[in-house]
Amino acid sequence: MITGSIVALVTPLHSDSLEVDWDALKNLVEWHIEQGTNAIVAVGTTGESATLDVSEHSAVIRRVVDQAAGRIPIIAGTGANSTREAIELTKAAKDAGADACLLVTPYYNKPTQEGLYLHHKAIAEAVAIDQILYNVPGRTACDMQVETVLRLSAIDNIVGIKEATGDLQRAEQLVAQCPADFAVYSGDDHTARELMLLGGKGDISVTANVAPKLMSEMCAAALAGDAAKAAELDAVLLPVHDAMFVEANPIPVKWAVSQLGLMENALRLPMTVLSDQYHQQAAAALKSAKLI
Repeated sequence: MITGSIVALVTPLHSDSLEVDWDALKNLVEWHIEQGTNAIVAVGTTGESATLDVSEHSAVIRRVVDQAAGRIPIIAGTGANSTREAIELTKAAKDAGADACLLVTPYYNKPTQEGLYLHHKAIAEAVAIDQILYNVPGRTACDMQVETVLRLSAIDNIVGIKEATGDLQRAEQLVAQCPADFAVYSGDDHTARELMLLGGKGDISVTANVAPKLMSEMCAAALAGDAAKAAELDAVLLPVHDAMFVEANPIPVKWAVSQLGLMENALRLPMTVLSDQYHQQAAAALKSAKLI
């Protein structure tokens, strides 16, 4: 089971061409391994999956897998609102050597709960790789209910869920009712510590892009049941959590990673760079956590 601080990795781009910056991507993977990040999600929401074409999507996953070289697990973001496309991306991720896939609930087309069940069941049956569900209704307009998760948790290669609602009561229900070998991960940095103390297995994190060591230490403390140490570390991280969501993810975090000198601050339309009015808050947050 993959546990701990799992960074939802940004995809670095060149600011002039907006093509993927492969050198920066390589360096980011190395930096995260050195800093103690426990696993990487390649091409999730934070990795701008919505603006990479299928060939780029697969290429980024392959590069991250190759660079990590088995030192930490790589989870590939392969969700789509088309079941056929999700199967295609998931097959490509398996071929690239990913350890698992993260599949967001189909967005925009608003399937029923039965449609969600059949969608994920079809992908699991089509591709023999561990699969993690991803529920983020604030972005998808589609909320996977607990009962649907429970049905899907009975499928052998559906091994966990990234629960990004921030609803700790729901998370506690999932931990209590899902099989013991089914991992519940936080997808909400603000509530990740509490979720792990309730029995969650880790945090698929935006903040870990800029504070990998602190996030790894906080997750380790929470997973060990050391509530006091986890709370102390999380208090340092709180201003960073806040700053990373002043505009839609990944706008603030790409600005922040660029401030660390690890890549250029570039996003593809329709995403735009961080508004000037938020620079001071974001910089203050990084300074308060001694990141710059």
